[in-house]
Amino acid sequence: MPAETSSPPFPGTGRVAVVTGASSGIGAATATRLAADGFDVVLAARRLDRLTGLAERIGGRAVELDVTSDESVAALVASLDRVDVLVNNAGGAFDAAPVAEADLDSWTRAFEVNVLGTVRVTKALLPALRASGAGDVVLMGSTAGLVSYEGGASYTAAKHGVHTLAETMRLELVAEPVRVVEIAPGMVKTDEFALNRTGDAAKAAKVYEGVREPLVAEDVADCVAWALTRPHHVNIDLMVVRPRAQAAQHKVHRES
Repeated sequence: MPAETSSPPFPGTGRVAVVTGASSGIGAATATRLAADGFDVVLAARRLDRLTGLAERIGGRAVELDVTSDESVAALVASLDRVDVLVNNAGGAFDAAPVAEADLDSWTRAFEVNVLGTVRVTKALLPALRASGAGDVVLMGSTAGLVSYEGGASYTAAKHGVHTLAETMRLELVAEPVRVVEIAPGMVKTDEFALNRTGDAAKAAKVYEGVREPLVAEDVADCVAWALTRPHHVNIDLMVVRPRAQAAQHKVHRES
């Protein structure tokens, strides 16, 4: 028999996981998957009405959270006795304009939510993650944080910020018992992402038109769960995940 070459999966049971942006899409799917894997899940987002129903269904706890507010983040921290995992999922894209037509309010919103919100929540919860002795910080990046494309500058710039934040934190925390994981999805079909970006249901549907099997939120949640349940000495620095139909940011196979 061959010798054992790896440790068993790191258990979720008993570990407290905070998931931001958990009211829909990837956040909701991640909260659901982690609860199924035995984590005690704290679902955090602005839309408390949507959170409450999901939290009841999966046995988690709903907490209202605005990642752009110091007071809201402080209230979240005060409500927690322990944190082992932080999934920084809150984010989004809010326009598809070229730089020459940039709406600076949209740019500000993109950075406030994707970058500063991630920094604000991570900074606030890092003491508890350190104290856990085996903490995890997951940053929900994007292939947009690795490759730029036309019409996406506000979002790509923000997600590039998330990417360098993950790299920097990994360097700064290398001597501490905290892993820093970045998940970078490509095309993911959810109910709200493209709609929030375009503001138009027909335009949002066009994004996925002809793509036979775009990723769905549960696919990304599966990646998060897998990274978190590796033995704790194993760090998944960066996981890029795309549908098979998307070979690159600009190369998507669409069936007629």
